[in-house]
Formats: sequence, structure tokens, C-alpha cells
Amino acid sequence: MSSGIHPWVRLFDDRVGWGLQAIALPDDPDPAQSMVAAGLLAEKLGFDGFFIGDHPAYAPEVWLHLAALAVQTTRIRLGSVVLCAGYRPPVLTARLGADLDNISGGRFILGLGHGWNAVEFALLGLPFPTAPERQEALAEAVEIIRGVWGPEPFTYHGIHHSTERERIVPPPCQEQGPPLILAGAGERRALRLTARYADACNFGPGHATGLARTPADVRGKNAVLDERCREVGRDPRAVLRSHFTSWLMVAPTPERARAKLDRYYPEGINEEQRFSRVVGSPDQVAGYYQSLVDVGMQYFVVQTLDATDTETIELLAREVIPAVVPRRSALRSRLPLAGDDLLDDAADQRAEEAGA
Repeated sequence: MSSGIHPWVRLFDDRVGWGLQAIALPDDPDPAQSMVAAGLLAEKLGFDGFFIGDHPAYAPEVWLHLAALAVQTTRIRLGSVVLCAGYRPPVLTARLGADLDNISGGRFILGLGHGWNAVEFALLGLPFPTAPERQEALAEAVEIIRGVWGPEPFTYHGIHHSTERERIVPPPCQEQGPPLILAGAGERRALRLTARYADACNFGPGHATGLARTPADVRGKNAVLDERCREVGRDPRAVLRSHFTSWLMVAPTPERARAKLDRYYPEGINEEQRFSRVVGSPDQVAGYYQSLVDVGMQYFVVQTLDATDTETIELLAREVIPAVVPRRSALRSRLPLAGDDLLDDAADQRAEEAGA
């Protein structure tokens, strides 16, 4: 079990944290350069973290590009939200994470999930166990990773993973180890794992990120996580509440933002995308994130699936982030997702909270 409150978590006691995750478009002619350029821009603009998705079957390899950024940046934290625990043996993940932490001078964030993409597992030649089995394997991976980062040789024999007298040398240079983000919002298993092991949760509105689609949903997940923490004897404040945006598109006006969405999706969007794509002007997008802060979220991992969309990245940093303040009860304006029904739910919920 994670003990105490990680220093990284404490940074967000009185301010909202922001990380950018950038993925190149499938037809990007130079995806590596696009992602590295986005990471350098994120550092320049003051983001807390820069993350790269973990999809080695069809996207540039995450660890190589994080290492490239580690030697070109000095401040920004680096990681993936999240790595699939099933794609690599835990000791290999521990080695890569320790090396990246040392290369970067203690800026690595370890994000892990049990994996959801059955097609990618098949492309990598890996079995795709049931969700409970993948979650059980994730817990074993966390035990091993933290164990082999310890001061003594570590032995572990689980159902899915094992290691014999292993110790990673040198270990990570962060005194309490890299902070651990665990993805998932399932109330029976995922949030129990988060409460037991993680320094931060991570969920969002998409099918792969927890289906927490409205502020009321997010409030409910946070309440369950609070209870799961108390069940294992942890202070709920020890788990940073982080939210994942699958694709953010910002433009100076609502009309231009809608045009951007139409350009990426000329044939329209499906039901999933109506909830998981956040689209709007800076004021509208700030209203969306404020509504989530108001129900307990403290940190946002905002993803763009077009690493060259510098307009979105710059407007997020310069106009959205300064407008989102730590938790408060005041109403904010509604905002546009790709699905207006979500906006209506959020507005109705907040009106009820204000006694309207």
C-alpha cells in the first residue's frame, strides 16, 4: 500500500494541475517530431506534465520518445496516461521507469492501467484475459515494480507475474519513488486498486476511461473512492483526483471550434465521441473544467489526438487554465462538448447545487 501523501500530490492542495498528452494523427508524416515538438511546447507553456499514449502496435513507442524529451527539457514531468501493464513484464517496466527518472532528474510519473484494447493485444501477440484477470495482474505488477525499486533484492510469486531476488540499480531518484497513477473507475475492483496502491486516480467520460460523463457521475466516483480509501486505512486526500480528456479541440470562437471538429470528423461523430470530445471556445472549455473542479477533480490530463494542433495547446495554456480556479461552489457558464446533452446535464446539476 502507498504510505503517506506523495510530494507531487501535495502540490495540488490549493491549485489545479494540468498535463498534456499528445498523440500524432495516423497520417502524420513525421509523428516522432510532432510529439517531441508538442512536449517542448508544453514545457514552454508551463504545463505540469507531458504524457504520451502507450500504443506500440500502431503508434510511436512511448519510452523512446519520453527519453528524447527527458534530455531536451528541464522542468516538466514525463509519463504516459496510461501504460498498459500487460504489454511488458513488470521488471522491464520498473527498469525503464527507473532509468527515465534518473535521466530526467526525478520527473517521471508512472501511469498504469490493466488494458482495454483487445485488438492491440492481438497485434502484439499477447493473450487478452478477462477484465478481473487483467486487474489482478495489474495489482501484481504494482507489487513487483515497487518491490524491485526497494533497497533489498525482491522476490514475488503471483498468479500472473513473478520475479526472483531482483533489484533495479540504480533505483528511481525521487525519494518516495515516482508517483503512481492508476486508471479506471469501476467501483468493485478498479477504485479498490486505486485506493490501495495509487497516488492518483484517473478517469473520464469515454468507454475506456470510466464512463464518468457528468459532474454528478464524477462526484459519485469520488465519493466511492473516498470510501474505498477509508476501507484500507488511507486518508482520501492522499489520492489526487485526476480526469482524462480523450480529445480537446479549442478555437477562438465556438464556430471555429465546431469547424475544427467537422474537419477531423467529416462524416460526423458517434455516441461515444459526443461525450469524449471536448470542443469549444476558451470560455466554454474553462466552464467545463470548472464544473469538474467543483465536484472534486484536482488535475486534468488533456489529450490531443493531433500533436500538431498548437492552437488548442496554446489556447488551453494561455486562456483556459488561468480561468479555472480551485474548488468552489459558484456557477460557471455551460460549455460545449460534442454532445449538448452532456452540457445540459452538467448545467442542471450545478443549478440544483446552487439552489436554483
